[in-house]
Amino acid sequence: MAKETVHILQSYVAGRGKALKAEQQVGCASAEEARRKAERLAPLRVAVVAFSVSADTEMGDYDENPVIHFRSGPLPPPFDEA
Repeated sequence: MAKETVHILQSYVAGRGKALKAEQQVGCASAEEARRKAERLAPLRVAVVAFSVSADTEMGDYDENPVIHFRSGPLPPPFDEA
């Protein structure tokens, strides 16, 4: 079980009613790259979050406590916490 840190950009568009529809996650080489991409995408999406998480990518096992680098808009849990 090889744990590694992955850096992810997740964006959301409007869904039905007040629901958010997640777009495909984008993997980034670093936390800084994820933050920069999220900042550029934020004006174009309902919500955006850049985060890092420890994961065993071979098993698909991700830590439940992501480290948030950037957030914008009304996000779903666990990204909605201040």
